[in-house]
Amino acid sequence: MTERSPFLDLAGAVDLADVGVPSHYGNPLGEQRALAEGAAIVDLSDRAVLTIQGPDRLSWLNSLTSQALTGLQPGESSETLLLDVTGRVEHAVRLIDDGETLWMLVDRPEAAGLLGWLDSMRFMLRVELADRSADLATIGTLADPPLPIAAPNGVPLIWRDPWHAVTPGGHQYAQGEHPGAGWTWSERLVPRDALPSLVARVLSGELASAGTLAADALRIAAWRPRFSTEVDERTIPHELDWLRTAVHLSKGCYRGQETVAKVHNLGHPPRRLVMLHLDGSEGVHPQPGAAVSLDGQEVGAVTSVALHYELGPIALAVVKRSTRPDATLTVEADGTNVAAAQEIVVPPEAGAEAHVPRLPRLGAVTRTPRA
Repeated sequence: MTERSPFLDLAGAVDLADVGVPSHYGNPLGEQRALAEGAAIVDLSDRAVLTIQGPDRLSWLNSLTSQALTGLQPGESSETLLLDVTGRVEHAVRLIDDGETLWMLVDRPEAAGLLGWLDSMRFMLRVELADRSADLATIGTLADPPLPIAAPNGVPLIWRDPWHAVTPGGHQYAQGEHPGAGWTWSERLVPRDALPSLVARVLSGELASAGTLAADALRIAAWRPRFSTEVDERTIPHELDWLRTAVHLSKGCYRGQETVAKVHNLGHPPRRLVMLHLDGSEGVHPQPGAAVSLDGQEVGAVTSVALHYELGPIALAVVKRSTRPDATLTVEADGTNVAAAQEIVVPPEAGAEAHVPRLPRLGAVTRTPRA
């Protein structure tokens, strides 16, 4: 468990996940509405903040991960993935560069492993790594509230989620109107010792606070994958439509690039992300990890679940590519099979984007059909 946040001293605060920050304050649906309307902030101070300093920081991370980073400008936001040699996702990193330091925002369980691996890859390059989580805390919001944003090198440390559009060099598998188009999420770094003053502003009515459950429900509705929920040991970026913002398809070589290119150009991802609209009539809701089935056969698993203030019970799930897109699925919840209608995020035909023509076999004879 991480350091206990002073936001837990607010009335009604409940930490369901035992991570040191409020899951809700007694009114999750009302908190969702306030957050969606830009009237609330979310305490994410359980998350980690890492840094890379040195003149080689951007070119070095660019050589190791999936996004093109050498042109990242001070104050610009990005995200990148660290893949293994087979293209499976090992880490997802949110990035801000301030001209002197590259700031990496990650979920707390990722921090030690990511920092250790990067440290092992420094060799003779001019880079220095550090964990700044004890100094800086993350605040999430869908608006632009006045906060004491840290700016150690004169650039406010605000990570603006690129999920609202396809980034240069990326590719979107989702078809039609994308719910992420209105996703204005940002994560702002504030001095950790400023958290009590933010709590005081909430108590005075100057700010409103929403729990992490509210943020998660809106994230699910935006089809936005998160490393700590949607990723397992088999995940490749294509399955979550993460080529949209975290992968540059024409950058130089990096670990896992061959799989990324091969699946995108010639194959299909073996699984695909869907959003599920759950039948709430039984009054039970599945938990992350719950089995998703079709005609009695397990085809996937729930990764995130929430009660949305407008959509009702919803979930993200990863299912087999062959699962029929028009099929009504069932999800296990407390021994009950809950009906789940799919909203397609990654379609079954995702991949094979190059449309490479089939070449005739060398020496083959082309025969003209008889009349």
